[in-house]
Amino acid sequence: MTKRAWMTSGLLIGTALLVTGCVPEQKYNDLLTSYKGQEQQLLTTQNELSTARANEDRLRTQIAATMADLDELQKRIADGGGDMEAWAKKYDELKRQLAMLEVNQLPDDLTRELTDLQREHTTVFDFDARTGMLRFKNDFTFDSGSDQLKPGASTVLAKLADILNSNLASKFEVKVVGHTDNTPLVRTKAKYGTNLMLSVYRSASLRNALVKDNVSAGRFQIAGYGEYRPVVINSAKGSSENRRVELYLTPLSVDMALDTSSEDRTPAEAPVATKATTPKAAPTKAAPVEDETPTK
Repeated sequence: MTKRAWMTSGLLIGTALLVTGCVPEQKYNDLLTSYKGQEQQLLTTQNELSTARANEDRLRTQIAATMADLDELQKRIADGGGDMEAWAKKYDELKRQLAMLEVNQLPDDLTRELTDLQREHTTVFDFDARTGMLRFKNDFTFDSGSDQLKPGASTVLAKLADILNSNLASKFEVKVVGHTDNTPLVRTKAKYGTNLMLSVYRSASLRNALVKDNVSAGRFQIAGYGEYRPVVINSAKGSSENRRVELYLTPLSVDMALDTSSEDRTPAEAPVATKATTPKAAPTKAAPVEDETPTK
């Protein structure tokens, strides 16, 4: 065989090996991409289902309460007791609230105000009018590993409080839910312990800021899921999309009493004891050295 023939044969064999080697790799990459896409779709579906179930449970309870109030009003109107005009207005209001509950819908004017606020502060939070959810982005709301609100976030929350205090939003309760990514705490582990506790503290901080801006304390629920409810797949360094605090607006039960005389407080807000009752202070420990960690 000539030298040229050997070279041609070698080239053909090398090309064949390269092709057969690339095909399995390409199939693997395609399968991996497909798997990640399906995993992300599963996460999205799970979060949507969780939100839907929570809304359904609250709405079922609220609709039942509203229906009971409607029945009571109908009896009073039939008996002719009290101010008939006032009872009739109350009846119409209850029917309007019931219609809103059945479609889980915020009033159009309230949706418009929240949408306008979100457009002014797109880097701070997103607003989903369909579910009545505001999603605050942690990287613009809190410092890494901290539950202290950034000044920019406090400014936005003050504007949000004005909306929540308006007549449009006064009939809605506020549920605040914190989330983190899966990056373990290092720098602030001594304070929070886990991502779950950090997410709860952040929910409380957001709630407390709104209460300080005169939103009634009785309208709030707070919760935290830590890293256990991601909306996207975490990378090796976590994910900024999973670091978030969500705020949901859902209708209050009719005529719910809003008590603002006593408020639950986070440890940082606990009242200072008087001099007569202050126990002997325990020895303090040096603060742990802060390490560099990825943004939570």
